[in-house]
Amino acid sequence: MATAVFLFLGCQLITRLLPGADSLRGAGVERANAIVLSGRQPRTLDPARTHGGPDDALGAIFSGLVTLDQQLQVQPDLAAGWQISGDNRIYTFYLRQNAVFHNGRVVSAQDVIFSWERAADPATGSDTAETYLGDIVGVAEKLAGTANSISGLRALDDHTLQVTLRAPVVYFLQKLAYPVAFVVDQDNVAQRNWERQPNGTGPFRLQTWRDDDILILARHDAYYGELAKVPHLVYRLEAHLPLALYERGEIDLVSVGGDALARLQDPNDPLAADLRQTASLCTTVIGLNNRLEPLQDARVRLALAYALDRETLLRTFWRGSGLPAAGALPPAMPGYGAVTQPLPFNPERARALLAEAGYANPADLGTLTYYTAGFDRVSELVTAVITMWQTHLGLTIEPVLIDPFIYNDQLYRGDIGHFFSSGWCADYPDPQNFLDILYHSSSRQNLGGYANAQIDALLEQARIERDVPTRLALYATVEQLLAQDVPAIFLAHGVTAVLVSPHLQNYALTPMGIAQWHLVTREP
Repeated sequence: MATAVFLFLGCQLITRLLPGADSLRGAGVERANAIVLSGRQPRTLDPARTHGGPDDALGAIFSGLVTLDQQLQVQPDLAAGWQISGDNRIYTFYLRQNAVFHNGRVVSAQDVIFSWERAADPATGSDTAETYLGDIVGVAEKLAGTANSISGLRALDDHTLQVTLRAPVVYFLQKLAYPVAFVVDQDNVAQRNWERQPNGTGPFRLQTWRDDDILILARHDAYYGELAKVPHLVYRLEAHLPLALYERGEIDLVSVGGDALARLQDPNDPLAADLRQTASLCTTVIGLNNRLEPLQDARVRLALAYALDRETLLRTFWRGSGLPAAGALPPAMPGYGAVTQPLPFNPERARALLAEAGYANPADLGTLTYYTAGFDRVSELVTAVITMWQTHLGLTIEPVLIDPFIYNDQLYRGDIGHFFSSGWCADYPDPQNFLDILYHSSSRQNLGGYANAQIDALLEQARIERDVPTRLALYATVEQLLAQDVPAIFLAHGVTAVLVSPHLQNYALTPMGIAQWHLVTREP
């Protein structure tokens, strides 16, 4: 009864606090001509400091030299085209002559150089500049603070940019679709609180941002590409019960899972026709701190994996919205298939491995810590994992809750405990984006500190291998080695399920997030 009262009051609260049609009109927004989405308070609108992809408000406000289309193929964006040298190390980009910032200033090659040098400036604090721009000559020195500029960047004229790479990596253009490579305005970012008035180059500009309430984007009418099909894109921030809002027609798209997904998969449900599903390019893992004892020992990591009843976890917590994970690569990723069978649930084998590693008495391990995001309660999934390890291995594990708003910041600072809730969604459809970025010993995104010289060598060879079958074979070997070494515990690959309003046209549900809201129309 208390739950029912809470839900009823919650719906009333939403009605009062979140913007209805009247308040949208007060902001110059006509509901019939706007796409309205449920969202969260942005952690940042700075492309250099985001941990997210280009499919949200940030990706609508800013843009880069290239983009990924709805088929996940690289397409020109701020760059009208490019040439690649014979040795595949020099890229010459030709910027669009009609590309302007939201204030009307023409975009130049120097703006791109400024943006990338700002992202690589240690003072900016970007967690992604090394990963996505680090192939460029001079980025490492800029990040280390030993150079004032990036030597591999050169403006040949106002609209021509030459970029020299350290090695002929085959995925360089795909990396440039990530927000850290987006272009910002030097005068704009020098202002105080500039994120509240960003001067981007994307198809929308920021009109209104009220914290934990609403974020309204308006069409950029001088956009260099195809103009946005709708005049406004609206995010209702921290909207509770988004499924109820969708059913009332107040938002145009909502993610669903669990019991709601099971209901909607019934063809007799009135909303079943709105349901779309696809395997995502995401993998949920339990992060392991490979730098700390006892997790430096692969036998201990393997024991932890054997002690988890993954079938029960998947059935209980994913409930149709996940697939069992045997390795890092999700099924929709090119190269998937080298490892397809997860380690079986085998507590006896797990205890034997612990004993072999010198921990026949689990009390010798003391108290281990499990970091996870949350405010006042540990998630049921983390609780279940800890319970399984306590039951089958006799471990003592203390969960540590971290404010979700700063969780990623803490992990990137290296404060990760023994275990940490983690996962990865691809930013471009290439196995390098998982295997190299997450498990090469020198990668910034290798949060667990895993190091394996054999795997490093294979990954470095794959970076420049241009023969596709040979390259995928290298990644297959890496996946097999990772499955044996267990640098993290792979739990599940995602299945994305969303309800899409029949009013929306040309929205593509893709395995990973891309910038596409300017292409979507809202019909009566």
